[in-house]
Amino acid sequence: MHRSILLSALLIAGCGQAAGEPAADIAETKAAKPKRPAYCFFKDTETEKWSASRDVQGNIVVKGRAFRSDPRYKAELGAAQVSGSAATITPTISQNGGYASPDNWWEVAATVPNSSGVTRVTVACGKKTLAEFTLPPKG
Repeated sequence: MHRSILLSALLIAGCGQAAGEPAADIAETKAAKPKRPAYCFFKDTETEKWSASRDVQGNIVVKGRAFRSDPRYKAELGAAQVSGSAATITPTISQNGGYASPDNWWEVAATVPNSSGVTRVTVACGKKTLAEFTLPPKG
């Protein structure tokens, strides 16, 4: 009985962090890994007419068009990633709710919330940059 308790305690202790690797080093290693770009569902010729402007509240609005040959899916813009004064937004697809878009081209638009201080917007698809915009800050 004592032997199994001791063995269990040793196994549990062995599941912690490795010897000589403080928690700060582990966190730094995880933070240093670059984020893998999302999969791009679009060919170069399947997106067009990108624009970025500010709405009356000063938030950035990104608009464009994206093509989906399969009407079971529709194009849309994902959530924006904001880092300091730069934002990146990515077109993606979702399941279509039963109606098609004319010629399978979808008008896409999204507002980047709380983006009055953002001055650079990138529309990216995977590793590709589809469009870049520089906007004056809301002021």
